[in-house]
Amino acid sequence: MKRPASTPVQPANLDEIDRALLAALAEDGRASVSELARQVGLSAPSTSERLRRLETQGVIGGYTVQIDPRALGYTLQAIVRVKPLPGQLHLVEEVIRRIPEFVECDKVTGDDCFIARLYLHSIGQLDEILAKVTERAETSTAIVKSTPVARRLPPLE
Repeated sequence: MKRPASTPVQPANLDEIDRALLAALAEDGRASVSELARQVGLSAPSTSERLRRLETQGVIGGYTVQIDPRALGYTLQAIVRVKPLPGQLHLVEEVIRRIPEFVECDKVTGDDCFIARLYLHSIGQLDEILAKVTERAETSTAIVKSTPVARRLPPLE
């Protein structure tokens, strides 16, 4: 269960074993409890209890699978900066939510209100998708050439 970004979170006090567990899960989210226990030097029941505690504290919000969009035919990624026209903020947000090619969207400060990531099968899709947004907003698009730093955990301090 994902916690909304606006929900205040109390920082968890993580010890060395908690950090090792999180790093191991980030490396292989399908690792068994017994494998995780072996990696961190605990028994399986102790490891299970730590995982439950980390879930309860909201440190672990869920378990997921990482899919390579290229394997599904998405050959391009784009980053789109979106500046809604006056009075259109909430409508633009709803439009972006309804377009499945938008896989991420952040509401940000500054001139643009949203920065979104979308996956495309071809460059031809871009105008078609953005037309749904540009009725209510100005957009600026950059095609992603490479990802030198993929999404990763913040430092586990």
